[in-house]
Amino acid sequence: MKTDLEIQNNVIEELKWESFLKSSDIGVSVIDGVVTLTGFVDSYSKIRLAESVVFRIVGVKAIAEDIIVRFDTDEKISDSEIAEAVDNVLKFQTHSNRENIKVKVEDGWVTLTGEVNLFYEKKTIRKLIENIKGVKAISNQLIITTKASFDPKKIKSAIMAAFHRSATIEANSIIVSGLKNKVILRGVVHSNAEKQEAERVAWNAPGILEVDNRLEVVLPVIDLTH
Repeated sequence: MKTDLEIQNNVIEELKWESFLKSSDIGVSVIDGVVTLTGFVDSYSKIRLAESVVFRIVGVKAIAEDIIVRFDTDEKISDSEIAEAVDNVLKFQTHSNRENIKVKVEDGWVTLTGEVNLFYEKKTIRKLIENIKGVKAISNQLIITTKASFDPKKIKSAIMAAFHRSATIEANSIIVSGLKNKVILRGVVHSNAEKQEAERVAWNAPGILEVDNRLEVVLPVIDLTH
């Protein structure tokens, strides 16, 4: 099992590999496998990137993110300008109904409420908004509604087939159950990245309104006797 110091060093080195990030602006501390990120970046998308980098590291249990978005330029992006940019993003999302989505912007903080039909719509909208200039944070409160039929047996079969196709998921260690548009994932995975990928795959199944990810992250045992 990795020590906190080993995890900290691994995270720092991995951040250096990301050319989009200025690793010297991001502080890293680790206590009992929980990684805390501090410092400053110039866009919200870089916060999300830093989080994804941390979850690549074996031994990380959770992330406490305290990074602040601070723009390099003195140019002030008004909330109304941000709201207009968000509105333009939503207009070009052909799969979402713009009338069902409400947008609030306050001091660069974007709050989304309303309804979308599928999980990937919710995720795509957030991803596009992350790259809007002036955005400091996003509260994605969109609710997923669907008219797709839900057959637990078919959904389980489809999700397991997707797991087996994935190069990053050990499908045989995951148990999938479903009830009333809800999927429950149980079992063991070897990293937080694998746990997140399993949840992403499950969300892609039609008719899903909720994914309860109960997967346990257990580090693989290395046999040092050979």
